[in-house]
Amino acid sequence: MGEGARLIVCDDEPGLREMLEEYLGQSGFTVACAADGAALRALAPRFRPDLTVLDINMPGENGLSLARWLREEELGAVLMLTANSDTIDRIVGLELGADDYLGKPFELRELRARIATVLRRTMARPPAKGPAPARLRLGRFVFDIEARRLADDAGATVSLTPMELDVLAVLAAAAGKALSRDEIMQRAHGRRWEPEDRSLDLRIARLRRKIERDAADPRLIRTVRNEGYMLVPDAE
Repeated sequence: MGEGARLIVCDDEPGLREMLEEYLGQSGFTVACAADGAALRALAPRFRPDLTVLDINMPGENGLSLARWLREEELGAVLMLTANSDTIDRIVGLELGADDYLGKPFELRELRARIATVLRRTMARPPAKGPAPARLRLGRFVFDIEARRLADDAGATVSLTPMELDVLAVLAAAAGKALSRDEIMQRAHGRRWEPEDRSLDLRIARLRRKIERDAADPRLIRTVRNEGYMLVPDAE
């Protein structure tokens, strides 16, 4: 999944841009490059990328602002490149809706694998025919698992990032069963959970703020001690 997808590489390092353009092009992607935020803003609406590989630390407009803009304009997925020590940047980037991140320096094969994982998620098409989508009542909301849509009782869609939807879909598929952090990460994002990685807990916290009546006393997405998290439908 993803070969032939359109990618933008936005990084202020010319050598890295050239290397990624060549490597990802040889991997079957159509690749365009931008050296800074201004170039990306000019390129992305014309090129319509499926995914942008976006460096956070660039002169001028930084990657966090650009990630927000790409999400607001619905210009494809975002994979952020960060310094390994920039935990705060990674957290803020995920808050703004980035789909994944990778610390510098990185292995090219890992970047290719991360891109493929994100594209499998974001470019997947629902089946044309099949049984009626399964729906779960979550307090004041209804989650349509196959359509990946959370709506309130008035039918208004609740805004969730793609990665929040991935986590909610995994929890919904195992409703009433506790899943470990590793199980959730593997099923939702195709990679193992690392103890120092707080991104999953961050997404759970964001989901709770959006669907729980009291995020400080969650009834829908519960923490199961020594196990992980569990979705409890109709808990309210």
